[in-house]
Amino acid sequence: MKRTLLFAIALVSLVSCSAPRKIAYFKDTDSVVPSVAPKKEIVIQPGDAISIIVNCPTAKLTTLFNLPTVSKRMGGSDDVIDSSTSTIGYNVGMDGYIDFPVLGRILVAGKTREQIARMIKEELIEREQASEVVVTVDFLNLTYQILGEVNKPGRFAITKDGVTVTDAIAAAGDLTIFGKRDNIKVLRNEGGYERTYQIDLCSAASLYSSPAYYLQQNDVIYVEPNNVRKRQSTVNGNNVRSTSFWMSLASLASSVTMIVFSLVK
Repeated sequence: MKRTLLFAIALVSLVSCSAPRKIAYFKDTDSVVPSVAPKKEIVIQPGDAISIIVNCPTAKLTTLFNLPTVSKRMGGSDDVIDSSTSTIGYNVGMDGYIDFPVLGRILVAGKTREQIARMIKEELIEREQASEVVVTVDFLNLTYQILGEVNKPGRFAITKDGVTVTDAIAAAGDLTIFGKRDNIKVLRNEGGYERTYQIDLCSAASLYSSPAYYLQQNDVIYVEPNNVRKRQSTVNGNNVRSTSFWMSLASLASSVTMIVFSLVK
């Protein structure tokens, strides 16, 4: 009789406690923090757009090596005009080249921002076009996407090297309570093939050692819904929003109550 009573109590507890277990992040960082994967700089690819700013000792040379800036009218009336200024960038061709003033066609695909800046500086000095030159390279159209169970899904800009998965999750307002923390997917195109990396946010060791910890342009992060969310999205299934669910739960609770009452009696 005691076994039957314990079984009934356990059954009620199982029905009433349906919250997912894996909620907390980084549960393995009690005292020792796992080592982080080496920081990876973003490599420019065909189809990217970059800005290249060359600063020279004289304004004449500076103007020669830089594309112009444009002012765009954003809206307003005849009395009030709002405008923004942006730098015209270089679109990397499918062959990986750009056309740069004076230097002509130069290969930038497969290089980082620092490598491109150093290459242009060395070329200008070697060709005696400029001296004491400072070259700055920035990203213009690089983005990643984050989808699924996050509070603010969407497309976000990459403005610097070293953007991480946790940066992306923070930008998206964190995961919802229904997001699976232990199975984050990062989809990435590598050499023409789509590769999927899996990350466990509950494990810092898994997160920091993942090749996808540092994001690249065009990455897609997907947060899968947990079982609770999946049940809620079921049209005809037993979910917390359906009448059949509550009827089934009430029937089960009534049956268990009758069993317990009869045993006690």
